[in-house]
Amino acid sequence: MSIVAKALWYIENNYGKPELTLDGVAAACDVSRFHLTRAFGIATGRSLMRYLRARRMTEAARALAAGAPDILAVALDAGYGSHEAFTRAFRDHFGLTPEALRARGSCAGLDMVRAIRLDHAAGLPLAAPRLIDHPAFAVAGLCERYTAETAAGIPALWQRWGACVNRAGANAPYEYGVCTEAEAGAFDYTCGIASAGSAPGGMTLLHIPSQRYAVFFHAGHISAIRMTWRLIFEHWLPASGLRATGGPEFERYDHRFDGRTGDGGVEIWIPVTSS
Repeated sequence: MSIVAKALWYIENNYGKPELTLDGVAAACDVSRFHLTRAFGIATGRSLMRYLRARRMTEAARALAAGAPDILAVALDAGYGSHEAFTRAFRDHFGLTPEALRARGSCAGLDMVRAIRLDHAAGLPLAAPRLIDHPAFAVAGLCERYTAETAAGIPALWQRWGACVNRAGANAPYEYGVCTEAEAGAFDYTCGIASAGSAPGGMTLLHIPSQRYAVFFHAGHISAIRMTWRLIFEHWLPASGLRATGGPEFERYDHRFDGRTGDGGVEIWIPVTSS
């Protein structure tokens, strides 16, 4: 079973427990928070904790619309310790109080989130990766914070980076798109080039430690790269006998990639270790 499938199963069987957190789900899946955040977002298009909150609110709304007599009991089943905390969360999510929904007796028009069922893509080809030990290095570039829901903004960051390449070093052989752990449910994405240890004004200097990587090649158009990431996380990694370390992972673009057309292919580097 893939990491995301395990996480979804765990959430559906425990979503009413107040101690269910990102750390708790990651521990149940035996992976790092960062790896779970990335894999879940790529596979579902949602951040894990927002999905969990939406599932709690959805099941609570169904119970209330069915006429649940005790709102505190519904709150406790949804993982909230008090009527007041549940009411605030419910109003923030749906725009009405639990009492109002119970009186209405219908969930029509509400933003209800059903349990996700993954549509696996195991039939698509994924070439075996190379395993490479890479020394520590640094990347100087532009950095922004994203969630699974806002990751569609990454191409705009690359456009901004395009105006900075000459200032940073136009003749660099590679450009990098590096994902690193941020706050719960989010990740930082840095696009840039390798640096000897400094960054021009207004840029971020990111240090990447020495690691072993599984290196894949995404040969298709850049718009389809999410599917390759998903195949890695959902199919190759669970069957590989290796595990992601949770360290920085990155895309590496070389002379083959055409930034104007999005064609030419890109390497995907995943830090791994023996299970």
